[in-house]
Amino acid sequence: MTTEATPPSTAASPSARQVWTRTRGIALALVVLLAAAVAIATIRSDARHGTLDPRSADRQGSRAVAELLADRGVDTSVVTTLDEARAAADADTTLLVAAPDLLTPGQQRALRTATTGTAGRTVLVAPGSPSVERLAPGVTADPANSLDSTLSPDCALPAARRAGTAEMGGMRYTTTHLDADECYPSDRLATLLRIPETGGDGTGDTVVIGAPDILFNDRLDKQGNASLALQLLGSRPHLVWYLPTLSDTAAADEDDQRGFFDLLPSGWLWGTLQLFVAAAVAALWRARRLGPLVPENLPVAIRASETVEGRARLYRKANARDRAATALRSTTRIRLAPLVGVPLTQAHTPEALLPALSAHLHRHGDGQTLHTLLFGPPPGDDAALVSLADQLDALEREVRRP
Repeated sequence: MTTEATPPSTAASPSARQVWTRTRGIALALVVLLAAAVAIATIRSDARHGTLDPRSADRQGSRAVAELLADRGVDTSVVTTLDEARAAADADTTLLVAAPDLLTPGQQRALRTATTGTAGRTVLVAPGSPSVERLAPGVTADPANSLDSTLSPDCALPAARRAGTAEMGGMRYTTTHLDADECYPSDRLATLLRIPETGGDGTGDTVVIGAPDILFNDRLDKQGNASLALQLLGSRPHLVWYLPTLSDTAAADEDDQRGFFDLLPSGWLWGTLQLFVAAAVAALWRARRLGPLVPENLPVAIRASETVEGRARLYRKANARDRAATALRSTTRIRLAPLVGVPLTQAHTPEALLPALSAHLHRHGDGQTLHTLLFGPPPGDDAALVSLADQLDALEREVRRP
């Protein structure tokens, strides 16, 4: 019993081990980058935990203010929804909105309506534009922030005059209210505003502060921060500390319902477009060049039989019997032309090759048969292709026979 030897594989595809060896450096770099991103996100998340929260003892928490107010008989309660904040607004309450910019336009309008005419105090912490225009009509936020963090009151507001110098800065505001107190100016623009309520009994007001520093635990003992914070938040027996959250959808109208792309900053969209353009340019740069092929010497010697076998496999995989038949016929015509006295330049011309070939043949004298064999249509199946190759070999042997 004999066994047929398996021919050696001519595949150029790398093995799984080779792929891993080539890509393990990139994979390791990606893992390191992912781990670093997770670590940074965790650290930043921990650092910002409890920001402006009266229950938090973090550096940027506000528990110290709440404790000092409690010593003075002011009770502090925390709310996280708009409905709770609106229900708490009354004459004996100071409503502090810790992050006004997190509220949607509909929520801002609803909160303004709820606090108007209640004779209470509303404190807005660093609202930007256009949030401040909805929560405190007649007030406009300047695009440029204050470059100074320690400012003098320079106004007639008793709370500010008693506190003296404080760490205000941050957002700067202008107002059209003639009776407003404009305090702690930076380049003649106020960083603290008190706008008295025009309706009701006139005892209500809205206070806008440009920076939250006077409320932070680690900044409370600096300058007159503690005095100013206690006076602004302790004018009523109750303090409601409103911490808006993104999950609160109360009073959100249809105009506030924005899609994913509406929430992305414009810079991200332009950056993504630039990445696509760069990818397209790189693809054009690395794409296959147009034009004639450039011959290149192979780094190693390859046996002719392997080359023929490899090309045959490619033809078979592509089912390209027409190209295979064309290659066989063309090569045969090139070899036969010198044997019958036809120049190579006319080897593929039937009018020149076939008459000269017929004169040298004994059995293939029929011109139509020769034309079909050397210039005919492509074979219809693999068997016909094999038969064509055999007939071309037989024709060449007969021409070479003396």
